[in-house]
Amino acid sequence: MFLEALLKEIEQTRHYLGNEAVNTIYFGGGTPSVYAPGELQELLERIYPGPASEITLELNPEDVTESFVDGLKSTWFNRFSIGIQSFFDEDLVALNRSHSAGQAILAVNLLHSAGYRDLSIDLIYGIPTSSAARWEKNLGTAFSLGIPHISAYALTVEPGTPLAWMIARKRSAPVSEELQNEQFEMLLKKTEEHGFLQYEISNFCKPGHYSLHNTNYWKGVPYLGLGPSAHSYNGLSRRWNVSNLSGYISGIGRGDRIYEEEMLTAAQKYNEYVMTSLRTMWGCDHEKILSDFGFRMAEFFTENAAPLVTKGFLAREHGCYFLTDKGKLFADRISSDLFIADE
Repeated sequence: MFLEALLKEIEQTRHYLGNEAVNTIYFGGGTPSVYAPGELQELLERIYPGPASEITLELNPEDVTESFVDGLKSTWFNRFSIGIQSFFDEDLVALNRSHSAGQAILAVNLLHSAGYRDLSIDLIYGIPTSSAARWEKNLGTAFSLGIPHISAYALTVEPGTPLAWMIARKRSAPVSEELQNEQFEMLLKKTEEHGFLQYEISNFCKPGHYSLHNTNYWKGVPYLGLGPSAHSYNGLSRRWNVSNLSGYISGIGRGDRIYEEEMLTAAQKYNEYVMTSLRTMWGCDHEKILSDFGFRMAEFFTENAAPLVTKGFLAREHGCYFLTDKGKLFADRISSDLFIADE
């Protein structure tokens, strides 16, 4: 029923991007690897008439078996993102993950054996069961496996999760900001030593292995999201689908509108550009702000950026502003200091 609803949504929303060309497709934000490769390929063919330049599939390590990988060979997928999180079983238990460290390593090796080289893994730092030494070993394992792209995120404890329950009952140590900062700084050091570029604050790659899909998002390229909780953006408006799966399926079946939508103001577009561009190695371009948003917003930006440069949180080069390593620890706070209020 879900796949039927998804196919109907594709038909209903195919004009949202106008004539914008689609060159990347990303299957993720859930657990797409629970479906067989043949089912995923059928869905791909309904979405798009032929292989795009980058088609990524998110994978749970426990789903990556020999038969599953064999099935992938007859699909258009050419990039895989594996939700590993840690190569230590104790960390995985704390995160309530169902796979083991051994399954994570096996998943990478199976994909490599099948000839796939464009792999990315997710790692999490700041896990209460972790330590500086363990995090260094996590990174060392990733490097030894020959993985060309690493996405690394600080642990956030969501209300209602098993980890939140454990912390509240003092069965787990709380998340330590000091540990997160220490491990983030180690992440920057070790990835640089191994030839990785930090092209976005949480994303590191060997040259030529950027995620094209996510890079488009950070550069403000329009995108179409499909399925429950999916977000879409076409340069003028933003949409977000209902999060409830049954509500999504029944709404599509009845022909109801299953999304909320807002038209974006100039201030919202400016704020989003500042937030996303500062997270990247390409930085925030003052000339782009001037041409896209006008003199008033460009002047506002430079006036508010100046003290951040003086304090060492931002660096300025050829009219572009970049987060320093010191600034990367406070990226969200720095962006908010540069936001402009809607009038």
